[in-house]
Amino acid sequence: MADIRPYTIAVEDQRLQDLKTRLSLTKFPDELDEAGWDMGAPLADVKRLAKYWQESYDWKKAERELNQVPQFVTNVQCEGFEPLAIHFVHVRSKVKGAIPLLFIHGWPGHFEEVLKIIKPLTEGGDGVNYPAFDVVAPSLPNFGFSDGPQKRGFAMEQYAETMNKLMLKLGYNEYVTQGGDWGCHISRALAFRYPKYCKATHLNYDSADPPTFFKNPILALEHAIKPYNSREKHGVTRSKWFDEEGRGYNLEQSTKPQTLGYALADSPVACLAWIYEKLHDWSDAYAWSDDEICTWVSIYWFSTAGPAASVRIYYETAHNVDGRKDKIGREKMRSWSPGVKLGFSHFPMDLAVRPSTWVRTLGDVVFEKEHGSGGHFAAWERPDDIVADVREMFGKGGGAFGVVRGVTGYTS
Repeated sequence: MADIRPYTIAVEDQRLQDLKTRLSLTKFPDELDEAGWDMGAPLADVKRLAKYWQESYDWKKAERELNQVPQFVTNVQCEGFEPLAIHFVHVRSKVKGAIPLLFIHGWPGHFEEVLKIIKPLTEGGDGVNYPAFDVVAPSLPNFGFSDGPQKRGFAMEQYAETMNKLMLKLGYNEYVTQGGDWGCHISRALAFRYPKYCKATHLNYDSADPPTFFKNPILALEHAIKPYNSREKHGVTRSKWFDEEGRGYNLEQSTKPQTLGYALADSPVACLAWIYEKLHDWSDAYAWSDDEICTWVSIYWFSTAGPAASVRIYYETAHNVDGRKDKIGREKMRSWSPGVKLGFSHFPMDLAVRPSTWVRTLGDVVFEKEHGSGGHFAAWERPDDIVADVREMFGKGGGAFGVVRGVTGYTS
């Protein structure tokens, strides 16, 4: 633990001035009459946000607020790759026997997503009425203030290896995870590769396929004869919208990330529009403030590896560039993982909103909760729901109570 160093976010004034200069030189596209969100981020919204980002937004204030939470950096090396400096938030509960919880963000998210749930889980969990947690929230490699690899092939196996090695380095020989988006996928990879250490995962993303009579005969029968409930019916519509109208970014990032990277790295407005569109479309009528949006995008713009690096995870997961035999791809992540307990919080405006029978094909599902509102960024949009669900899953009487040896989150 000697090389675990405190970290303070401190963007140089020169980079701030460069951002303002680039924003001032933006050449905006035109827009068709009556164009709406169906065509992408509206011109008026992007112009307003770009102007605010350039003239009024206070990054230094945001820095001070972000730096209120304890942050650290340490080197983690995956087999076959160079060591990477990994940035992470780490808050320990005062309760002896707190449960180690690894919060894993996705794209276009980052470590900031944990900030609304970290206090309730660490301080609000008193060990008597509610279980207490130690929370670790890293910036994934290529994201936030972590390094990015320079070698091709850094895929799901390496993201999982990085997360597991970080937790072991912090002294957590067993732990649980929470996440959506890539946090879901990386949690699944941890379940397959490191079940000795990763004992349970709570997910707010329904990444699953329908049950089949060959692999899941009982679930397949239930799926065939049991009508969908209202959430599941709505989920069909929402998932269909995403598959038909919202997946364009995924195809580009999974096939030609370098081409997209020129825009993300050179133009702050391109970076803003690319991410802002998702913040709008993927949330459930959440009232994003201009400050929230600018901070969210600024963390990408000022990231250590640069905003272009963040999209490479899509390509590396979709391709097997080094011909590895144990590649963890889409099919593997959507198969049964033995020995690791699973929990799901279902939010109606997420991107993949699947029936319960689908997610139960993934493993030993010990917790499910349906919510009437909320979208893809659940920890930010609906932090109280995430906190309550995590407490219920890992608390007394919950399906994953006592899953980490020697700690339950309670004082007695």
